[in-house]
Formats: sequence, C-alpha cells, structure tokens
Amino acid sequence: MADVSGTVRPNTRKIREGVVASTSMDKTIVVRVVDRVRHPRYDKTMQRTGRLYAHDASNDARVGDRVRVQETRPLSKLKRWRLVEVLDRAR
Repeated sequence: MADVSGTVRPNTRKIREGVVASTSMDKTIVVRVVDRVRHPRYDKTMQRTGRLYAHDASNDARVGDRVRVQETRPLSKLKRWRLVEVLDRAR
C-alpha cells in the first residue's frame, strides 16, 4: 500500500500463533495464544494465555489445530484477527 508520497509502507500488522480452542461459531474461531513474560519483580518467566477471536471465512480450522492469525480491522464486536494458515492439523 502506497502512502501520499508514493513510498510503500511495510505491513506492520501483528502475527500470532496459537491453538484453536473453539469452532462453535460460523466463520469464527477462538485461538488460545500463549505469551511468555518476565515478572517485573521476581524475574520468573510466566505464561499468560490470551483468547483471540479470528475470522475463518471457509470454516477450515478444527479444534486442536495450530494456526497463524494476523491482526486486521474490527470485523465485529470481538473479532480483530483473521486466519492466515493452518500450521498443524489436530490428531
């Protein structure tokens, strides 16, 4: 995408990887994303789990799949991500 001056800006949208937790909704998946952060005082590494609502246009993902999602414009009240690709299928 070119801006006013004609230069091409890089795509700065966030990309996350996680595991599909739910596919109950139509064209929407819930992805569990694990984020590792250091505790500010104790310097212990902690795991924080977030839930991202992602748009899956083709209803391709299944529960347990490892997927890659990308940030996008707001698609609904909670959906701000879209499915990019399925990395691993659930066994």
